Amino acid sequence: MHPSRDISRLIEIMAALRHPETGCPWDIEQDFASIAPYTIEEAYEVADAIQRGDLDDLREELGDLLLQVVYHARMAEEADRFDFGAVVEGITAKMIRRHPHVFGDEEARSAGMAKGAWERIKQQEKRERAERRAALGLTDRPSGLLDHVPTVFPALTEAEKLQRQASRVGFDWGAAGPVLDKIREETEELGAEVVSATPDRDRIEDEIGDLIFAIANLARHLDIDPEKALKRTNAKFRKRFAFIEKTAAERETTLEAMSLEDMEDAWQAAKKA
Repeated sequence: MHPSRDISRLIEIMAALRHPETGCPWDIEQDFASIAPYTIEEAYEVADAIQRGDLDDLREELGDLLLQVVYHARMAEEADRFDFGAVVEGITAKMIRRHPHVFGDEEARSAGMAKGAWERIKQQEKRERAERRAALGLTDRPSGLLDHVPTVFPALTEAEKLQRQASRVGFDWGAAGPVLDKIREETEELGAEVVSATPDRDRIEDEIGDLIFAIANLARHLDIDPEKALKRTNAKFRKRFAFIEKTAAERETTLEAMSLEDMEDAWQAAKKA
């Protein structure tokens, strides 16, 4: 077996890894649920390579992510449900259908993306999906407004998307001011529970969650991505903490040997720097 630029070679490799007699024991015992966390992790690593501007890493991470698609498709093929070709056919059909102004006839291309065309296409896709799933004897997931937000999103992203969905039907504050009031209220409730004579861990967790949810709501009202904002703070923390480590090395000591006051002084110096 040799490397190749042809996707069929990757499909062959995955089939060999999953072969019940001659394959890799670890790969053979995996299923959709056990592989799903790796799929999410690889998607994050793709995003990380993009954020760092490392195109060499991006090439490798995209390969790792592609492997996840091939892996899931192989397991589906083993279950006689669909194969990798069906995945490719499905997404190519969707892209062609959703871009009549690019792939349609001359009249569609000259007219551009007509107003309302996108929604009509999406509605048609929903009808076709419902018919396909009915033919397969599959029941759809609940169709409530918030059911369109996947629960596998990072918590901050999920909170923002839940709030954005609810705002579509008017369940929202009209401005950032009332959200700030809500943040103060949640902070007070958290503080009261923390200093309680008998603090309850579950209630404290609830109050912290409420506070973070309110902060995510404020970020949305200010058109700030809360996930991106926290990432920015994380990067700032990394940089400043690295300065403390550098200071310790310059003083020929260790972080463990530094006092909290010394670390705070280095932290403040990092902020000035």
